[in-house]
Amino acid sequence: MQRAGIAELKKRVRKEKLSLVRLAWADPHGASRAKAVSIPVFLDALANGYNINVATTTLDSAGGRVFQSFTRGGGMGLAEMTGSPNLVIVPDPSTFRVLPWAPRVGWILCDEYFRDGTPFHFSPRRLLRKQLAKCKHDFIVGLEVEWYLARVVEEVSEQNVGAPGSRGRALRTAPFEPGYSYHSETGMDLMQPVLSELATAYGKLGLPLRSVENEWGPGQVECTFAAQSALDAADTMLLFRTATRQVCRRLGCFATFMARPALKGYYASGWHLHQSLSDRNGKNLFSSNDDLLSPLGKSFLAGLLAHAAPATVFATPTVNGYRRFRPNSLAPDRACWGYDHRGAMVRVLGGPGDPATRLENRVGEPAANPYLYIASQLAAGMDGVARKLDPGPRDDEPYAAERPMLPKSLGEALDALERDALFRREFGDVFIEYYLRLKRSELGRYDKWTEGRETSDEPTEWEQNEYFDFF
Repeated sequence: MQRAGIAELKKRVRKEKLSLVRLAWADPHGASRAKAVSIPVFLDALANGYNINVATTTLDSAGGRVFQSFTRGGGMGLAEMTGSPNLVIVPDPSTFRVLPWAPRVGWILCDEYFRDGTPFHFSPRRLLRKQLAKCKHDFIVGLEVEWYLARVVEEVSEQNVGAPGSRGRALRTAPFEPGYSYHSETGMDLMQPVLSELATAYGKLGLPLRSVENEWGPGQVECTFAAQSALDAADTMLLFRTATRQVCRRLGCFATFMARPALKGYYASGWHLHQSLSDRNGKNLFSSNDDLLSPLGKSFLAGLLAHAAPATVFATPTVNGYRRFRPNSLAPDRACWGYDHRGAMVRVLGGPGDPATRLENRVGEPAANPYLYIASQLAAGMDGVARKLDPGPRDDEPYAAERPMLPKSLGEALDALERDALFRREFGDVFIEYYLRLKRSELGRYDKWTEGRETSDEPTEWEQNEYFDFF
């Protein structure tokens, strides 16, 4: 199958008369990293891989080096990480695209390996693959993602330039429309020229777009995508975010997937993850003829609730994302569930006899790493299945339910992950310790910035600089 895919890919490269191909991979934050190579080098990489520096996996969200890479063990106690070594990335032929906004440029996702062929410990895509390989069912995922479209009102200048571990001032933007007129057609039409260009790009990329709508805040947009197998959905999310940002910038606009920008009137954005299990014939295993969920679906739901606190850091991995978790908002504040209730952490959709029955976890922010978010959901849900857990009665008043509270900050979420046995078992101690150090570096810089400053419930200048353009 792999050889056939490579043969077809070589034909397509010649047919499209490409000049460059971007070899892309996901960093631990879920951002797309890439190197552009010539066609002869790309064809060689299909057979032999391509060398990259391991550095992108050792940097925090502002490009600060977290680990002492040039000491023995690379600051991780791992001999293979000494000296910031090269990795080998191997292209996955099934992910190849031609970029519609970049003439004669191809794009392909890659998997990372050490030079001896050992899979790379810290590859988010590999972690999701491992979880999927352990599951005897198909994990089906649908994406519902909110983000902001704005106009760029200044050129990049020295003020926007930072240094490793310290970002410059965020680029200044202006709203596209005044906002707070939910599903306004006239508000959407102000953005339509950009949205149409994006829809055309998504179609040419093969992304299964279902809908685009004007959401709540000024220039807030929601995109939904058809359900896919979990790995395809994660790949879709990675490409969707980077494509959106690139197309918008070429049009003189700006797209951000930061949860709550530190701008006047900007409401928080979320990423709601729809999920279900199916058998190999495509039958929905969460659907029941006479109940909201099958016994399997109930146990999976119970697993999501039981591991909600430690899993939160994979769904909401930034300081800024925790500003969403407020009572009586469109985001949850505790580990509860409801039927078609937007205040619950997990919203059950469908019902008796509905083949589209699914769980919608509303805890995520749009900046989350898609591979880690989806992998954490599968690990938690399947633990509930293995232990035949019961989610308890549904919560019709979720903000008053006697349920465990979600972490109120990135620090609380990291502490919950550090104590958790499930994710250490499923993701491995090596990855968990690495991820904790990476995210605590980011949190430590925020804590240092806030020393001596008055803080409130509003996003800070630090958050705006840190996340607005990175995501």
